[in-house]
Amino acid sequence: MSSNTDFILAVEDLTVSFDGFKAVDSLNLYIDKQELRVIIGPNGAGKTTVLDLICGRTKATTGSIKFKNQELTKMAEHQIVRSGVGRKFQTPSIYDNLTVFENLEISFPRGRGVFSALAFRRTGDVIDRIHQVAEEIFLSEHLDQEAGLLSHGQKQWLEIGMLLMQDPELLMLDEPVAGMSTRERDQTAELLKRIAQNRSILIIEHDMEFVKKIAHKVTVLHLGKVLAEGTMDEVQNNEKVVEVYLGH
Repeated sequence: MSSNTDFILAVEDLTVSFDGFKAVDSLNLYIDKQELRVIIGPNGAGKTTVLDLICGRTKATTGSIKFKNQELTKMAEHQIVRSGVGRKFQTPSIYDNLTVFENLEISFPRGRGVFSALAFRRTGDVIDRIHQVAEEIFLSEHLDQEAGLLSHGQKQWLEIGMLLMQDPELLMLDEPVAGMSTRERDQTAELLKRIAQNRSILIIEHDMEFVKKIAHKVTVLHLGKVLAEGTMDEVQNNEKVVEVYLGH
């Protein structure tokens, strides 16, 4: 297959079987730098499993996942994070009793190990980065607020901010607008389009109106395989896609 160096992510012939059931079946997926890709598909299509495979949470049975030409399938989760892949899960993992500022601060990457964490001080570069990220995620006015008191949408943004603190080159999000108000969805679309200007983003989403607003390209998964790929318009007018997914 291709060994194209232009892709930030090249997934080739990726398969994972659970008790003989192929959750992901010979999948090929290529993502460009600064691309905002959305994966859609019915429940059980293997969407979340794909993200689990890329971030190392699940190990592939066969196939290759190259991020900036580095093979990820042999790497541990923390090594994958360190190489520049950030992942947000469906349930927010913020620290409710800490402020927005503190949540962002503890997400700043620094030397590993207890000693480096203890020796860490609020240096200028960290504070600058916190303010810069807070601005991007619409939380500049909320830095001193306890995270537990934020609205559902603001908690989701904070979690995206915690990933942005690490400045990943590939950001993966699982249904980021689930449960958000219409206004929050619109703001999230604006946020994602802005942050995709200097990184690649891979999103799983069910909200088609939202997908239309943000996707550069859409990949439709069905039974662990790519059913179709293209612009939202192309995918929406694809008879196979209408039949298995959008027609319901």
